[in-house]
Amino acid sequence: MNTTDRPALDVRGLRITLPGTARPVLDGIDLTVGAGETVALVGESGSGKSLTSRSALRLLPPGAVTEGSVLVDGEDVLTLDADRLRTLRTGTAAMIFQDPRAAINPLRRIGDFLTESVRLTRTMTADRARARAVELLEAVGLDDTALAKYPGQVSGGMLQRVMIAAALMGDPALLLADEPTTALDVTTQAEVVALLGRLRERFGTGLLFVTHDLDLAAAISDRVYVMYAGRIAESGPAREIFAHPRHPYTAALLASTPRMEGPRGRLAAIDGQPPDLRAELPGCAFAARCPLATEVCDLRAPAPLSAPGRPAHRAACHHSDRLEGSAVDV
Repeated sequence: MNTTDRPALDVRGLRITLPGTARPVLDGIDLTVGAGETVALVGESGSGKSLTSRSALRLLPPGAVTEGSVLVDGEDVLTLDADRLRTLRTGTAAMIFQDPRAAINPLRRIGDFLTESVRLTRTMTADRARARAVELLEAVGLDDTALAKYPGQVSGGMLQRVMIAAALMGDPALLLADEPTTALDVTTQAEVVALLGRLRERFGTGLLFVTHDLDLAAAISDRVYVMYAGRIAESGPAREIFAHPRHPYTAALLASTPRMEGPRGRLAAIDGQPPDLRAELPGCAFAARCPLATEVCDLRAPAPLSAPGRPAHRAACHHSDRLEGSAVDV
């Protein structure tokens, strides 16, 4: 657990290029997660959310070329040797994957899954590992009878709770949650989200929550980063971004979100497709789909600029001033 004032995660100028692409799949990502803070990373499929979160564990595709730095609790993950990286993955940082059934061996008992990594790395004795597993199962609302069960003997919601307990076994400073509620029903989703909030407060862990659900991001997070085509389009305090978006992409995502209140009708859609990774992109990544785009948007990529009087709210848009004063109900 991070007991200092340094961020749990501090990403600076991260660029990742893959074979066969004409431009980086992640292009100059700057992102921080403070100790005990929840930060949401939102955007449509293919925007680079999962790759950004996985870079914190250096879980990168084959042939990936990286630039920049990814500091996890003060250590640059991109430069660690194999032994130190293994230690970081089993202690300093941990990930909750989207589908728990795909991440847990169905032929092994849950108790073995929970204790294996800390026993193999010799950070805990077998007795201490079992006691820690029972403690965390109780923290996520399960009891020690779960230790003897196989994954197929418990529900999806219970198994996701087991995944959360497993992620906390090494007392991590950083918890990465990659769409952890997508495969769950609405009731179980709400329970898991509430559980993550309680665990963050109890253990002081920094949480990076990857999601495509804007309402969920607004409810759970302190700050939000909106991603599009491998770049950060907008970042800042959660409620400020969703109430007063300063990037046309953020505004378009909010307009396409279903609402229970208000008049019924067709949902707004974002016309067009994200840019092809095989093509150069000198200007704004969203220009081809943006109703505010002008010639400068095609020629020059915008730098992230702060809102007047709100330095924490930044948007990478040449025309963010045209969205100033707009409001969206959240």
